[in-house]
Amino acid sequence: GSMGGLMAARALSDHFRNVTIIERDPLPSGCENRRGVPQGRHTHGLLASGAQVLERQYPGILRDLAEAGAVGGDVVLKGRWFHEGGCLARFESDMKGMVMSRPFLERMVRNRTFALPNVTVRQDCAVERLTADETNTRVTGVRLAGGSSMEADLVVDATGRGSKAAQWLEAMGYEKPREDQVQVNLSYTTRVFRRRPSDLDGDIVVVTPPTPEGKCGGVMLAQEDDRWTVTLIRHFGPSAPAELDGFVEFAKNLPAPYIHDVVRRAEPLGDAIIAKFPASIRRRYEMLSRFPEGFLAFGDAISSFNPIYGQGMTVAALESLELDTALREGDSMLAKRFFARASKLIDTPWSIAVGNDLRMPEAVGPRNAGVKFINWYMSKLHRAAHTDCEAAMAFHRVANLLAPPPSVMHPRIAARVLWRNLFPGSRPAEQQRTAVAAHSM
Repeated sequence: GSMGGLMAARALSDHFRNVTIIERDPLPSGCENRRGVPQGRHTHGLLASGAQVLERQYPGILRDLAEAGAVGGDVVLKGRWFHEGGCLARFESDMKGMVMSRPFLERMVRNRTFALPNVTVRQDCAVERLTADETNTRVTGVRLAGGSSMEADLVVDATGRGSKAAQWLEAMGYEKPREDQVQVNLSYTTRVFRRRPSDLDGDIVVVTPPTPEGKCGGVMLAQEDDRWTVTLIRHFGPSAPAELDGFVEFAKNLPAPYIHDVVRRAEPLGDAIIAKFPASIRRRYEMLSRFPEGFLAFGDAISSFNPIYGQGMTVAALESLELDTALREGDSMLAKRFFARASKLIDTPWSIAVGNDLRMPEAVGPRNAGVKFINWYMSKLHRAAHTDCEAAMAFHRVANLLAPPPSVMHPRIAARVLWRNLFPGSRPAEQQRTAVAAHSM
């Protein structure tokens, strides 16, 4: 019943007579946080590509979110993206974003999903294991806590990072999927503050990624109800303090001053919350030679990304489109076809997150010459993007999963990166192209 499960249910609703969402928690009617989404109180982002999918799957939902209080705006013009010692160029673009709390977004998506005539929900109900036919070649449903069972033509595991699908498969005589991991030892502390119209001259996004040297960073996003959500991040070290004075002092030492400028004067709302994220995990279901019919894993149950990149909800939304496409192609070898599609989709956000994480010398994961070159090139691109609109837009499109990572190496972009790094004070005449022109590559 979280974002991954809701997006899966929306895709399934176009192909099955009945879709049942089984949710462990009792679901709130409002925007409250709940036990089953412990990360819900932390800062969340919905990337531009994710917003596009939401609008496609739930027509009019972006308008409804805005009318309900979500904060919208041009995230290039109204965002402070601090990389390599400076902010990326800011200019009017068509990169329209919407920022809000996770419970606010989830409630809207939940209400729209539950309104579908063939979707029902069983709340306060947990799944214990899969059920299968006598040959264990087809999943036939699930066994619920308390001993009852539910039959189904297809079971989709959207239980998140803690998925037990690998153990369930092993109990049925199948191999566990291979797991790729990158150890990032991330801790993050989140607080909410009152947002004033004068804060940051009306900007709505601040992103200050951790650097290999300092390993500390922060994200601050405007929210509904005139609030800021602020998450302070550290790799390979103690968390930012939960108590207010320590939190503000931690913000003072970030690579950029913008978050500290706000939180040192803002009114705190509620207590802080701390979370740990030891490693990004990718379960390679697409590599299994045998897999039962009637079962799929989905969302974070396949791949769980470092949360500082804000990719999780968007990847689940994009996977829902791949699930829809796979179902339209028929029932035969559904798992093989879906996992292949999902893997190709995941390649992009995984390469972005893992490649950036491996800049940290302490991060544990596979490194090669290609990763080192990409990280070197991205540092040069970020420096060029301080003053070059087209380089900045190339980065934003990749970060929002609107373009593949190799697009930042398009010959025209690479030439601009080279020029800006060799002659940082120059101002080519074409620099002032509009964002629409910059998107024409």
